[in-house]
Amino acid sequence: MSQLKITWTRSSIGCPESQRKVIVALGLHKLHQSVVHSDSSTMRGMIHRVRHLVVVESVEEAARPRRKA
Repeated sequence: MSQLKITWTRSSIGCPESQRKVIVALGLHKLHQSVVHSDSSTMRGMIHRVRHLVVVESVEEAARPRRKA
């Protein structure tokens, strides 16, 4: 499954409260901070609400090392 790297690039000052809540729900706290989320329709909808404030890049999921039991 692909991943999305979301970077907060523009301030939410002057934006409606609902858009500020979406920024927080995405896990963004500071400008120019990036987070990685799985690509889903829910994430796409949240990103669409704040598309003027963020930059989105597609990232392939890195192979995770397997834990030994």
